[in-house]
Amino acid sequence: MRIILVTGPGGAGRTTVAAATALAEARAGRRVLLVSEEADPGLAGGGLSILRPDPAADFRREFLALQARSGTALDLLGAAPFEEAELTELPGSRQFALLRALRDAAQGAHDLAVVDLPPLPEALALLALPEQLRRYLRRLLPPERQAARALRPMLAQLAGVPMPAQWLYETTARWEAELAAAQAVADAPTTSVRLVLEPGPAAVRALRTARLGLALQGLALDAVVANRLLPADSEDPWLAGLTAQQHRHLAELRTAAGVVHELPHLGRDPRGAEDLALLAPVPPAAPAPAPAPAPVPGREVEDRREEDGVLVWHIALPGAVKEELALVRRGDELLLTVGPFRRHLPLPPALRRCTVTGAGLVEGDLRIRFTPDPGLWPRTP
Repeated sequence: MRIILVTGPGGAGRTTVAAATALAEARAGRRVLLVSEEADPGLAGGGLSILRPDPAADFRREFLALQARSGTALDLLGAAPFEEAELTELPGSRQFALLRALRDAAQGAHDLAVVDLPPLPEALALLALPEQLRRYLRRLLPPERQAARALRPMLAQLAGVPMPAQWLYETTARWEAELAAAQAVADAPTTSVRLVLEPGPAAVRALRTARLGLALQGLALDAVVANRLLPADSEDPWLAGLTAQQHRHLAELRTAAGVVHELPHLGRDPRGAEDLALLAPVPPAAPAPAPAPAPVPGREVEDRREEDGVLVWHIALPGAVKEELALVRRGDELLLTVGPFRRHLPLPPALRRCTVTGAGLVEGDLRIRFTPDPGLWPRTP
């Protein structure tokens, strides 16, 4: 199943482009699911289904389920349970609701899912969230400590009450499974990101930010869409001036992005299927590639030079500059910081007994040099 994640700076029209993309694909004969909080229910039909995440309802459902699972322990503590009517969603609920929707979309019987993500900075943080939270869970509740779970029923019988640690670990395992499922969808080779921009002074900067953030997460940018282009043949001097300025920024965007798909300004906010159909050409979805492991940054040593005892690890970071890079090794992980983004990269087994001896950036390719410990790699005599 193909998944297209649509994002862009706030106000660039990402929700409209997501809906237009889904509608065009459905009219081409594909079974399409549009995931968007703001989707018009009237678009559904003719091969197009709509899933509207509801963060408030999702929060109440998850909170009440957790409360029910831990009811015995809460009774022991004298806690008063919450009623559904008094629950108000907390900050962060929207992100978790969208992650669950992303997981559910991948499990549906559709050919394509188009997901309307939040604005660009929030979208990049959202896509990084499952891996970050799984890392926190592993640090706070290491899997090896769960080996003693077999003793808890006996301890519970001796104490006369269920042990809180049991439901804690069960809940953690459930969260881990849900986060892993969402991360698997984002990491899949059939998932890509579509960036929507309105040509202006910040467009090229937004493109560079998106490329860096997505590359660090191992995600592919499948298309750049320039939205709301003004007509170039207007006789109105005021409008002609705005058009000339916009097209200068569009030329800069083409230079930076290569191929840019252009969508016209309709002179009004798009409403309904007929207006969305006017936004052609919407970039078509590429065929889903054959199943294969996702190209996650830093998971393989691409260049092994055993003749001089040096291993080189390549990490693609298009648009990165040396001044915004920082690299720190912590145990069997590398903490890589690129501008506002950071990621903990587990070292491949081949590099865990090696020492970092240097790093360099060559045309957007970060090359980290490792020297193996003596005896790890046989040297050529």
